[in-house]
This record gives sequence, C-alpha cells and structure tokens, in this order.
Amino acid sequence: MTTATPLLPPADWRDFLALTKPRVMTLVVFTGLCGMLAAPVQIAPVLGFTAILCIALGAGAAGALNQWYEADIDAVMKRTAGRPLPAGRMDRQSALHFGVGLSAFSVILMGLAVNLAAAAILTVSILFYVLVYTVWLKRRTPQNIVIGGAAGAFPPLIGWAAATGEVALLPVLLFSLVFLWTPPHFWALALFVKTDYANAGVPMLPVVAGEKATRRQIGLYTVPMAIVAVAPWPLGLTGAIYGVTALATTAVFAILAALVAAGRTTPTMAREKQLFSYSILYLFVIFGALVADRWWA
Repeated sequence: MTTATPLLPPADWRDFLALTKPRVMTLVVFTGLCGMLAAPVQIAPVLGFTAILCIALGAGAAGALNQWYEADIDAVMKRTAGRPLPAGRMDRQSALHFGVGLSAFSVILMGLAVNLAAAAILTVSILFYVLVYTVWLKRRTPQNIVIGGAAGAFPPLIGWAAATGEVALLPVLLFSLVFLWTPPHFWALALFVKTDYANAGVPMLPVVAGEKATRRQIGLYTVPMAIVAVAPWPLGLTGAIYGVTALATTAVFAILAALVAAGRTTPTMAREKQLFSYSILYLFVIFGALVADRWWA
C-alpha cells in the first residue's frame, strides 16, 4: 500500500519574493546604481531604470536558484530554515522554473533595452553565482566565499557598462573593492554562526581551519581591501568627497577587523557582529560618497 504524497499549499507572492533574497538584493542594486551614476555618461532615465530593474531581477534569479540548489542545507541551518523551500511552502520545481525564467528575462531585457555589454556582464554574474559559487565551490572548499565573492562584485561593472557600453578602471576598482570586502564580511558572520555551517556540512573557514585562522584571514584581507578602497582618489579618478570618506570609513573598518583578528571567542561575539553590521553600512556609505563626489564635487 502506497502513501500519497501530501500536496503543498500554493506559494504566494511573499514566498517568491523571499526566494530573491531581498535584503541581499538591496546592496546589489545600490552598488549597481552607484556604478551607473558615477559613469561619465548620463544614461536616459527610462534606460537607467530598466538597467537597475534588470540588475535586481538578475540578482533575485540567482538567489532563487541558490535556494533551489541548497534546500537541503537551508533545512538544517537555523537562520535559513524558515525559507520557502525548507519550510515546505513551495516545491523545488517551482523555485527552479522561477529562477531560470527570471534569469532569462533579466538578461534579454538588458540586452534589448540597454546594451549588450551590460547584458553580457549580467549573464556572467548570474552564472558565476549559481554554477561557480553555489554548485561548485560552496560544499567543496573553505575558499568558497573568496572566489565566489566575485559574483556579488559585478553590479558596479554592470551599472557602469549600462551607461557607457564599456568598462573602465574605476568600475574595475569598485569590483575589486567588493571582491576583497566579501571575505572579511562573510567570515565575520561565519564566526558567530559556525555551528549552523558545521551542522550543514558546509566547509566555511571557521569550521575547517578554526576560529584563530579565520580571524587572521579577516585581518589579512582587510589590508588590500583598504588599499583598493582609497586608490581611486590618488589615481585621480575621484575627488576629495570620495577620498576623505573612503579614508575615514575604511579606517573604522580596519580597526574593527583588527579587533576581531586579535580577539578571542566570547559568548556574545560582540566584536564579530559589530564588524559584520558595520561592513554592510560601509559599502552603502562609500558607494554613496562616490556618487556625491561625481555629482556635487
């Protein structure tokens, strides 16, 4: 005698929105918008809106495909167990179709409405996040976030390319900044959710190399990140508004990272949480200063 598989209730719009990881998307959209506004060419408002919409849809698509592939991991981690798939509010096939459809739509719309350069970089960013980071690296190596972090660094390049149709040194530096920012940002998080990653079998650095090594790596990665963050000013690519803001905010980041690097594990993990929270604010402020420098300097 076979037992019928219970049918899942239909997912509503909130579940599909949750698939797109809206909190992560906010930072992605913001850095993409700043890359576009910092470009030397002003894009038509309608085309600019379309480009940002495509960046948002592409990021949401990548998030949906990530959750489709990692539903088993999400189910055993406290901070992700409430997502639509592990919580049983949606079936995996719906998430897959949604992610693939949204990916295709975002790239096609970008190519037809904006330009092929921006569409090509958007395609690479989606494929990199899904195939390189999620499928290949995430479960195999503690360097997952180092290499995979490039996926989240593409938006400034996409925004710049949407406005200009090409890539230049400044957006490459912005890409490098986000790329180098990602390891200390995520390793700070990994230090205080280490048990979650261990239970899920994800080889994050604190799980496989220990907390001391992770703290040391946070300190080491902060050094080149700080150099890249300030570099646009002495290179003459930005003015004093960006330069002074970059110096001040990066100094605070470096101090917090140094405290984590030199610290020890405490029950509250206050310093690690402080670095993680500040790292998000840091990107918003430094990219905002870039736009202010471009428009009001």
